[in-house]
Amino acid sequence: MNLVCGVDEAGRGPLAGPVFAAAVILDAARPIAGIDDSKKLAAGRREALAIEIRAHALAWAVASASVEEIDALNILQASLLAMRRAVEKLTVTPKQVLVDGLHCPQVSMPARAVVRGDATIMAIAAASILAKVARDEVMLALHRDLPQYGFDRHKGYPTRAHLNALHAHGVSIVHRRTFAPVRIALGREGRES
Repeated sequence: MNLVCGVDEAGRGPLAGPVFAAAVILDAARPIAGIDDSKKLAAGRREALAIEIRAHALAWAVASASVEEIDALNILQASLLAMRRAVEKLTVTPKQVLVDGLHCPQVSMPARAVVRGDATIMAIAAASILAKVARDEVMLALHRDLPQYGFDRHKGYPTRAHLNALHAHGVSIVHRRTFAPVRIALGREGRES
């Protein structure tokens, strides 16, 4: 059996919260209709597909890298770390790992980067869905603790509303300090105190 694992991440661009990655080995005998790149799916559809993927895949895993790891390593290396963690958590060992994008995590099996893989390879699209749903859940939980930032709406991405909240309320413990808008806000806080 050709066990191919698809891997993708969610949350490289936001100014706050962890970066997530998922690894999925789909079961050819149990196809799932409607899998697509998570960015093309409405939130409700993503959540419904995530339930199906978790129920029908041969194996799946989700992992993350923390805000502290993002700031210590940089966002690319933290994304690759989350990807490696997801692959290592799989209960079935794949023969090959296909990763969305330009870079592959260091894993013990053959791995290949596929540009726009989330649009062309079903297992990568499935991974994009699981990673996005898991990250969105964490951002909604962070919103309950820090409602002033509006994480429930923008999920940490640098929208106008988020930048305004950052300016009004300062930098929280879940903001990525190495990202330019957050660094600027920290500099502003330093000048004001």
